[in-house]
Amino acid sequence: MTIVERLVPDELWELFQLVVPAAPTRPLGGGRRRYGDREVLAAIVFVATSGCTWAQLPPCFGPSGPTAHRRFTEWS
Repeated sequence: MTIVERLVPDELWELFQLVVPAAPTRPLGGGRRRYGDREVLAAIVFVATSGCTWAQLPPCFGPSGPTAHRRFTEWS
């Protein structure tokens, strides 16, 4: 079981998918690929439960602290 699966179990992920807005589309389809919502949600849960700052987010989650914070702001 990965850290993402441990922090965001399937039951939570299913509930979250019902309320999260769809990812914005890029008109020309270019740009960098977005990190998956489940990985970002796990990073947000980690920051919220561990007390670390966004800048201290371990790289094992994938997205950087600023990316996780930006998505948290989008979803709030």
